[in-house]
Amino acid sequence: MSSVIGETVRVTVFGQSHSEAIGCVVEGLPAGFPVDTEALAAFMARRAPGRDPWSTPRHEADAVRIVAGLNASGETCGAPLACLIENTSQRSSDYDLLARVPRPGHADLTAQARWDGHQDVRGGGHFSGRLTAPLCAAGGIALQVLATRGVRVAAHLLQVGDVSDEPLAALDLDDASRARLSEQMAALQDGRTFPTILGEAGIAMTQAIAQAREEGDSVGGVVECVACGMPLGVGGPLFDGIESSIARAVFGIPAVKGLEFGAGFTAALMRGSEHNDPYEPAGDGLPSPTKNDAGGNLGGITTGAPVLFRMAVKPTSSIARPQRSVDLVTGEQVTLEVPGRHDPCIAPRAVPVAEAVMALALLDAWLTYPPHDTI
Repeated sequence: MSSVIGETVRVTVFGQSHSEAIGCVVEGLPAGFPVDTEALAAFMARRAPGRDPWSTPRHEADAVRIVAGLNASGETCGAPLACLIENTSQRSSDYDLLARVPRPGHADLTAQARWDGHQDVRGGGHFSGRLTAPLCAAGGIALQVLATRGVRVAAHLLQVGDVSDEPLAALDLDDASRARLSEQMAALQDGRTFPTILGEAGIAMTQAIAQAREEGDSVGGVVECVACGMPLGVGGPLFDGIESSIARAVFGIPAVKGLEFGAGFTAALMRGSEHNDPYEPAGDGLPSPTKNDAGGNLGGITTGAPVLFRMAVKPTSSIARPQRSVDLVTGEQVTLEVPGRHDPCIAPRAVPVAEAVMALALLDAWLTYPPHDTI
């Protein structure tokens, strides 16, 4: 089904942008795990709208109510875990025109062709970025489970427009790079409001976003995400591999248009002698790579190095500038000015979503294709 991801840890996302509530059902979580609801609320707040000047004016608390799946002690009980998030700030009248005039860049036209006008056009319906809230609820719990297994996940805004942050030090595996990566991850998890490693990069990015808003336009960005602590040997080849599982989840995030792992597209410009990650002895176990252009996996199976991906987020499709469209009733060319409340840049709020899908994909892979003992 199109709204379901995962093999062992299966997540079903439901609801629409302006429905009474949105939510998720999570199956396959280990029983007996104590869910930290305060930590989950803090994670959800990083994605919630209406809290920052670069965000949409639509304010939602994004409070997660777990209505099933926990026992009286607050631990997972083996039953499916169900989360509800109420929608409390809808302005559905903003979307009355969209039933007949599709917005450029949105799924209005494709949904019309698929469901013959029965789709919920308000706020983008089931296509809305609002649906990343329940995805974060499921991913926030997966992050907690992974943490007990020694896995840390962190993401940041690598780029907004033409402004760049410092890249995560996850491609070189020398001692200095490992220390720097640890510092970077700690900095990103210290509660800062804008998700960059360098403070000056965050300031420049917020200025670029503000300029786009003033011009009635929007701007895109690149989110970089890393997971450290995954053991060697998790995953499987071909379609259930680490990259495949992450990619399926990442491309379920509205507005994501590109994805790369490790050296990514730069690998196409390298020779094999440059891109191959050499090995060195690693105690009594299997050897470990000395660098990480592979991005932490080979053949869909983790190498023991950090798992690293970058995702490209397009500029927000809803902009204040006039755009050409077609009236589906009359068939005539019209000029559309999109109403409603929208982010001038989606990328900052996509950062915790990247962490959520990374955690869900890795936990699912670990439970589905666990590592065997090393020789």
